[in-house]
Amino acid sequence: MKKQRVRITFSKTEAMRFTGHLDLILTWERTFRRAALPLSYSEGFNPRPIMNLAVPLPLGFISSAEIGDFWLSDEFTPDQIRNSLDKSLPPGLIVHDVQVIPQLHGGKLPSLVERSDYMITLPDNYPGLQEKIDLLLQSSQCIRTRKRKEYDLRPLIHDIMLVPPEDGSPPSLKVSLLILPSGTGRPDEVLSALEILPHETIICRTAIILKTGEEK
Repeated sequence: MKKQRVRITFSKTEAMRFTGHLDLILTWERTFRRAALPLSYSEGFNPRPIMNLAVPLPLGFISSAEIGDFWLSDEFTPDQIRNSLDKSLPPGLIVHDVQVIPQLHGGKLPSLVERSDYMITLPDNYPGLQEKIDLLLQSSQCIRTRKRKEYDLRPLIHDIMLVPPEDGSPPSLKVSLLILPSGTGRPDEVLSALEILPHETIICRTAIILKTGEEK
């Protein structure tokens, strides 16, 4: 039985960088069990814990701003939930905030997401990078291939900003990508469009912006 809906903001750090989306869901299920926080389960022959993660984080990415909705079969205060989780979290997961969501049966979290923001650490300086960014932002389309199908990346790009280097370190990129019914922008594909090898960078999601204007 659903009695409480809680929204958790958390980091997925280097220790879980190569933990995939499905394994992350299983990790959360085990964490709630260790914390003695009873999740609500679906009905039917194969009951599953009821939870939604806002946007799947691709393998190899890290994040300081993930969001998940979890339904509990009992009621707790946010402090009780956070304290119990903090004692049970595996390395690589850090809880930043716990909120009780009044809308027990409201819209699913993935349908509320408008865009995701990323900070990308580059391995080196790239001559002419700003010009390539300007050209991409000014273009009317950017055809890429995903899973053997062509699609237009350009409508999914909200903004790209080159962050100047400090203390001799290489520059970074701030990339903001829209999440639309027609598709979801991926920062690694933006890097490829800029002729940067994604596997040589560190990609961190820094914000998930909801359609209500709430930012996490």
